[in-house]
Order: sequence, then structure tokens, then C-alpha cells
Amino acid sequence: MSLVTGLLSHTLGRVLWLSGLRSGYHAQGSQAMEQDKALEVYDIIRTIRDPEKPNTLEELEVVTENCVEVHEIGDDEYLVIIRFTPTVPHCSLATLIGLCLRIKLQRCLPFKHKLEIYISEGTHTTEEDINKQINDKERVAAAMENPNLREIVEQCVTEPD
Repeated sequence: MSLVTGLLSHTLGRVLWLSGLRSGYHAQGSQAMEQDKALEVYDIIRTIRDPEKPNTLEELEVVTENCVEVHEIGDDEYLVIIRFTPTVPHCSLATLIGLCLRIKLQRCLPFKHKLEIYISEGTHTTEEDINKQINDKERVAAAMENPNLREIVEQCVTEPD
């Protein structure tokens, strides 16, 4: 139900903004644009499947609308910050989930962006190490060269028919 409410709110806000009824300071327009982008990001990541379970990350509440932040950092360029919450503090697949988030967003985001992905503070026993791994471009590239790992990521990020 909250998803439907969020989509309705997003759509109404967009209509008002495009019609000029929601005008005002540039900061308000920028903030509305950032919120629109955050919903767009969430819509992309919510369908990623968990590596161990048949559920999506949304269903397991690993990602929520509140875990996505978007900030404008230049002309049509945005900083996207994701803070996801593993299901248990010792989740052995937290790094893989972060990798799935990164790969799906790199492939699907239609706007220029810088991406930062973190485990929500205090929700994993090795969050600092995992945060370093999933935000290191060289480690991500090396991980995706592993055929077994690449296959698992593909299974998680591919949209169901």
C-alpha cells in the first residue's frame, strides 16, 4: 500500500511541477527533482532478487524507499547513495547484495551519476570492510570477471518475465 501511495504522490508532484503549479525557489524544484530521482532509483533496485531466497530485496526489507538518497552535484549529474540493511548482522552474502545493487544501477540508471553503496550503520558485523569492497571500482571489476560470481549476479538482477 505504501508503494501505491508513494507512486501516486510522485505522479501528482510531477504533474504539478510540470504544469507550473508547484513553482517557487529553485531549491524546491531541485529537491523535488532529487526526490523523483530517488524514487526512480528505488524502482530499479527493489526487484533485485536475494542470492539465497526467492524473494526480492524489497520483500525482505533489505532496501526501502528511505534507503535511497539523491543529490544534484552538477548540471544533470547526481550523487546516488544507497544504504541497505542485510537480513542478519552476520549475512555472508552482504557483499554480493551490494555488488548486485551496483551492477543493476550502472546498467539501468538513465541519468549521469556517481554511486555510493553502504550497509546501514550498525546492521552488519563487518560493514566497514564490505563498504570498502563494494565502493572500490577495481574490486567490482575483478569480481565481475569471475564467471561463477557473474552468473549469480545476473540471476539476481535479471527482471522476471
